Amino acid sequence: MPKIRREDLVRNVPSRYKLVILASLRTLELSEGKEKLVDVPPNTKFAMIALKEIEQGAIGYKIKEMAEKKEAN
Repeated sequence: MPKIRREDLVRNVPSRYKLVILASLRTLELSEGKEKLVDVPPNTKFAMIALKEIEQGAIGYKIKEMAEKKEAN
């Protein structure tokens, strides 16, 4: 599997702190049995799958406070 570059990840998630949180949450989901959203070799670790999904734009994030305000209006 080719290396995942930080520049490619930051394009989809501009804050490196949000990137770490998003990747860790997605890694937990994958370890609990959620379906992969990208094609990877079968022995790929969950953290690498999560980063690949972020790199390809298969997953993103939504800030909860903003979502709650939009729903209230």
